[in-house]
Amino acid sequence: QTYAEMDPTTAALEKEHEAITKVKYVDKIHIGHFEIDAWYFSPFPEDYGKQPKLWICEYCLKYMKFERTYRLHLGQCQWRQPPGREIYRKSNISVYEVDGKDHKIYCQNLCLLAKLFLDHKTLYFDVEPFVFYLLTEVDRQGAHIVGYFSKLSKLESTVGSPEKPLSDLGKLSYRSYWSWVLLEILRDFRGTLSIKDLSQMTSITQTDIISTLQSLNMVKYWKGQHVICVTPKLVEEHLKSAQYKKPPITG
Repeated sequence: QTYAEMDPTTAALEKEHEAITKVKYVDKIHIGHFEIDAWYFSPFPEDYGKQPKLWICEYCLKYMKFERTYRLHLGQCQWRQPPGREIYRKSNISVYEVDGKDHKIYCQNLCLLAKLFLDHKTLYFDVEPFVFYLLTEVDRQGAHIVGYFSKLSKLESTVGSPEKPLSDLGKLSYRSYWSWVLLEILRDFRGTLSIKDLSQMTSITQTDIISTLQSLNMVKYWKGQHVICVTPKLVEEHLKSAQYKKPPITG
């Protein structure tokens, strides 16, 4: 897709992305017991962003240029878990809710770390409007970050969408989830449904619903609007596909 074919916002983001991803300086990071190859450019401050390797505290996410500084920091750092509040625990798995407004530097560091592994990511420094949810694995040493995700619109009964543009892996993951949610509803619902109805029922935006249904060949453009066109047989065929199995989530 060319810039001319994109909407102005997406085109601007793509141009910025192209400009800043031409050079990747940070090749590796050391965090916890792991040394990990970086995939993409991340806009760390210049003195740090041009280092071939960064040392990162897995608890407070402070990033450092030298191993000696890192080792000294580990002996002094009082953190053993993310800031914010623990909202879920099962066995050795915990989830922490961290408000970007209350823990700005931590959340900025989190986004800079994430950008090393995400081709398309535009949230780095303006973290105050966001709430982050961190998945951690807990042992005697503390709570070790496994991953994170952003505010859960479904729990708040609001319609939302992931930050755009999505990475290839992100697009695949969200499309798989959206497809499963929509197929489950279309299989069980009796009567007439509009795209607006589906959006209110699922907290998925109408734009994301349309693109997902188009990928499933379940929506047509007729008389200036998108119309859902499904049959029970088509829904069942998709649900039997391994691509749209129920996500393996336990509570």
